[in-house]
Order: sequence, then structure tokens, then C-alpha cells
Amino acid sequence: MIGHEESSPVSVRRQCELLELNRSSFYYEPVPVSEGDLRLMNVIDEEFTKRPCLGARQMMWRLRDLGHWIGRKHTRTLMRRLGLEAVFPKKNTSQRNPEHPVFPYLLRDVTIMRPNQVWSMDITYIRLGKGFVYLVAVVDWYSRYVISWRLSNTLTADFCVECLEEALQYGNPEIFNTDQGCQFTSEEFTRVLLDRGIQISMDGRGRALDNIFVERLWRTIKYEDVYLKGYQTIPGAQKGLRDYFDYYNMQRRHSSLEYKTPWMIFSGLETIDLQAGLPQK
Repeated sequence: MIGHEESSPVSVRRQCELLELNRSSFYYEPVPVSEGDLRLMNVIDEEFTKRPCLGARQMMWRLRDLGHWIGRKHTRTLMRRLGLEAVFPKKNTSQRNPEHPVFPYLLRDVTIMRPNQVWSMDITYIRLGKGFVYLVAVVDWYSRYVISWRLSNTLTADFCVECLEEALQYGNPEIFNTDQGCQFTSEEFTRVLLDRGIQISMDGRGRALDNIFVERLWRTIKYEDVYLKGYQTIPGAQKGLRDYFDYYNMQRRHSSLEYKTPWMIFSGLETIDLQAGLPQK
């Protein structure tokens, strides 16, 4: 960042637009996280990416096996800070606001046949040298194309709304799927979709496969980019992820797409039959 408006000829709004950050991240003063907790969070992130079925208890034992003596409550606190929830059937699978409405899951037994039929959105954690940020992305189910994405150092709804509004500049999906997190059940988020006549679908509680395409995307990003590059700053992560998403969309050929790129499928240059690769409900 260059600076605040009184010390810079470039407005805060414009600086945030150039960095593709929401303005709340610019003004937010982060609560310091200890070096020890940051190291543990990085280990938790890597272990969870490998084994997303690990809950707080199993993660605690895994950390102990790796030489990190930690209790279950501390493990749960760090996992919540990262926004991580084990993907197996249980009573509470996302941190949602009980005052917000929850929409039914609409994709069971649905055949995905074309781009813009179903989009999904999810949030993951990206570690930095001295902290972490959250990454949100909108993905087209049929093509795996990443339509838009945003980084933020807070888990408020506004950066998700900004990411959604950018994606909708490219068209309207028939169905938009998320989990039941408070960012996605908020009135400001759902109103954007409802005003456009888009059907809202939300993952069922404890269903590991409901948003599986985005989960696969997170794993790919972390192993092919984030863990290898070790981003130190938000601007560094912003630039690196922009380059990676360009590669992912335009050049990376997917075996599940018959070795075509997401852009080939999303743009209509190629077609495929994805039914065989869809999760069974």
C-alpha cells in the first residue's frame, strides 16, 4: 500500500482496486498472532490439506506425533481461526449466524451439462511470512474455471460480496452453491443473488462432497503454488496468486476435463461429459 489518502495522491479506494483488496482490509488493525501459533497454524494447514477429515482431536494427536505438544482446546481455537472444519458427518459443520436463513441443497442428482449452470464459492486460508490472509473464489462447476477471487485479512462478508459481484459481470449462473458460513448466509450476500433471480444452494451439514470441486481447487493451489513460494506479504501473495490463477485457467490441462484447460470449456471452445466425474450422492 502507498498510504492513506492524506499522504498519497492515490485514493484508498483506488489503491484497494489496484491490489484487488476490499477496503476493510486496508483499515483493519490485525490482532497479533504469536510466532508459535503461526508455526502451528502452518502445520495445521498442511496436515488439513492432506487429510481434510481431521477434526480437532485427531489434529491434536497428529501435531503431537510431529513433535508439537498442544491441547485439544488450543488446536480447536487455531482451526477455527483458520476457518477449518473436518469434512465428515457431524452436528455443526460451519460457523453460521442462527439469525440468517439457510437455503436447501439443490444439486443432489443434478447432471452438470454446461458452463454457468452451477457456480460455487468457498474460503480458504493462505499463510504469509508473518501472518495469514483468507482467499475466496468463485468456480464454475462444469469447467473448473475460476471466475473471480479476492484476498482479505478478515472473515467479514464484504470481500465475499465484492468477489461475487465481480464474477456476476461475466454472466449469471442458474444455481449458486456455498456452505452455511455466516458470510454466505448474510442478507447482503444473498440479496445480490436473489435480485438476479439466481437459485441459492447451500451444502448439507456434514456433507464432504457437496462442494468438492472447490475443495480440490484449494488443494491444487496450495501444493502447486502457496507451499512452494512461501509468500511473505499480502502484495506478494496477490501478485503470485494472480499469476497462478492465469496459469490455472488458461494453461493447466486437467485430466478430469479430458486434458483441456478450464478456459477452453468455460468459453465454449470445447465440450465434455463430466457426469462420470461428479461425486455420487
